Amino acid sequence: QVQLVESGGGSVQAGGSLTLSCAPSGFRYSVYCMGWFRQVPGKEREGVATINNAGDTSYAESVKGRFTISKDNAKNTMYLQMNSLRPEDSAMYYCAADYHSGGYCHRGAAFSYWGQGTQVTVSA
Repeated sequence: QVQLVESGGGSVQAGGSLTLSCAPSGFRYSVYCMGWFRQVPGKEREGVATINNAGDTSYAESVKGRFTISKDNAKNTMYLQMNSLRPEDSAMYYCAADYHSGGYCHRGAAFSYWGQGTQVTVSA
């Protein structure tokens, strides 16, 4: 059974940093597309960043230059390093995965597997 477990959320002041982790189990994640999404109550879910099986990444314009998505194959873990956090980054962050490869892995793709979410709160 595929599972995705996020960790690393919390509260931080504006300008601070947080690192989110996503630990998949039940499949060999290194061959799959993975991503981070976020959602605020009452708003649509937003694709934050994705990383494909080749290590290619994509980012939402709002986080470019501040967030970095990466994965450690040895630890079987994906990360989202978030720097220079802003109050508007506050949201529930979700890890997602699917079987898309190459250019089919992007923030607009459909993802079948989701984590339970981890809350990020940035205060002004």
